[in-house]
Amino acid sequence: MVQVKVPPLAESLTEAVVMEWVKQPGDWVKADEKLVDLETDKIVLEVVAPQTGRLNEILKPKDTVVGSEEVLAEIIAQAPPTEAVPVDMPEATEVEQDKTTAKDTSDATDSPEKIKIKVPALAENITQAVMLPWYKKPGSWVKSGDHLVEIETDGMVLEIVAPYNGQLRKIYQTEGDVVSSHDVLGDLFVSSEEMSSREIPIQVPPMPEIQIDIPENIEVNLAMAPKTGPAVRRMTTELGITPEQVPHHGDRVRREDVLNYQQQQEKQTPAPVTPVTPKPAPQTTHTKPRIQIPADPFGREQERVPMNRLRSRVSERLLEAQQNHAILTTFNEVNMQPIMDLRKQHQPAFEKAYDVRLGFMSFFVKAAIVALQKYPVLNASSTNDEIIYHGFYDIGIAVSTQRGLVVPVLRDADQLSFAQIEKNIRAYGQKAKENRLKMTDLEGGTFSITNGGIFGSMLSTPILNPPQSAILGMHNIVERPVAENGEVVIRPVMYIALSYDHRIIDGRDAVQGLVAIKQSLEDPMRLLLEL
Repeated sequence: MVQVKVPPLAESLTEAVVMEWVKQPGDWVKADEKLVDLETDKIVLEVVAPQTGRLNEILKPKDTVVGSEEVLAEIIAQAPPTEAVPVDMPEATEVEQDKTTAKDTSDATDSPEKIKIKVPALAENITQAVMLPWYKKPGSWVKSGDHLVEIETDGMVLEIVAPYNGQLRKIYQTEGDVVSSHDVLGDLFVSSEEMSSREIPIQVPPMPEIQIDIPENIEVNLAMAPKTGPAVRRMTTELGITPEQVPHHGDRVRREDVLNYQQQQEKQTPAPVTPVTPKPAPQTTHTKPRIQIPADPFGREQERVPMNRLRSRVSERLLEAQQNHAILTTFNEVNMQPIMDLRKQHQPAFEKAYDVRLGFMSFFVKAAIVALQKYPVLNASSTNDEIIYHGFYDIGIAVSTQRGLVVPVLRDADQLSFAQIEKNIRAYGQKAKENRLKMTDLEGGTFSITNGGIFGSMLSTPILNPPQSAILGMHNIVERPVAENGEVVIRPVMYIALSYDHRIIDGRDAVQGLVAIKQSLEDPMRLLLEL
């Protein structure tokens, strides 16, 4: 018996939540095949089968809170039997849509070829969910594992997939309907042979070899659809298009592909002339559906949007940092002209040599490391009554995503070149947008840098990222009058801020550390000479 365990979690994470299982007890699985996702406070962690065999038992069902190394399931290690070929589906019948109550009404009279698609068991504190648009229409032929529909709870989006190859005959609940645990969403009809071969993996033969007699009034799509994620599927549904319509590279449609396609369509389509209408409700950047609540006493619209798990956990950590640390912030200003001149002079050659642009962040990372080497307490952390001085420099770079704030870490940043720093930051930013960050990308970190300037912030007081003891805040660059050699000149100036834990860092070290950062940035040659 092989155990499927929770992977080791980061130091700052103590638990994860089990999401929808891809496989069920009795299913055959292959080594490295996805079994289930675990949602932590920061990322979604994929758990795969450690060995080929039969999934014997699921010990941690959906919505269970688990910790590092806990056993999720057991696999019986053995070779699968000869794989079966899909059989012909039962002849289609008239497609119906029944909006009557569709609670669990299964009984002995149900046809053995009819499978009820149900709402999975919801968490104890969640009693209802809202239906999102269906991906399949009544009468559509589906394959095992195809996405049928998504439902939205106040915590996450759940995907409902087809358990067998078959035909979706009925849909009981449509977009916007409120459903509960185990409610019946639709009927899937399969052949008796298909049901009897549940424990045998089903593989569809090459498309030219498939010959299926299908009634003319049934819509069938045998084209191999590109891979998509939940965000992409929702975007295409809202735009009234299919993923196949979106130009893309490889076998996956990404969010950027949909945005590019939408921009091209908007350019080609002239804007229609519309009459003046009342001012709509303000747009928000959240990804969850808007839940309408009664208007305020003055008749104005408002909405309530539940926090996702990542944002909720970030809120807890920020409050914890303020309550358990004596946070103080010191400020300074930097003349960015030398760095801007250097970038302007060497940007073309740098980009040609390394295939990446020379940004400001690599200078700040290098300058911060110089300051941390001079004042090691800024690179330290505290636990109980001890101060831990780190002999390495793992710099966290705050990245804002639609789901919330994440801080991927540049390992041994003192050993990285400018080009390596820029490439790693670019890669982290792309992975964060696509929700592909791994647990190892977020673990540890001895010092963090956050850049509010990209959003236009002039000045702010960053909050610590525990257990770290200091964080550097960057801001926007504005031309300001400054005095140089008794004359007033205009220079591009950035205000910088260093927040630190005053329990272990004295004001002298914090101020001098920030001055060291300022000196390195205003004279970039100091970085090359390690001064």
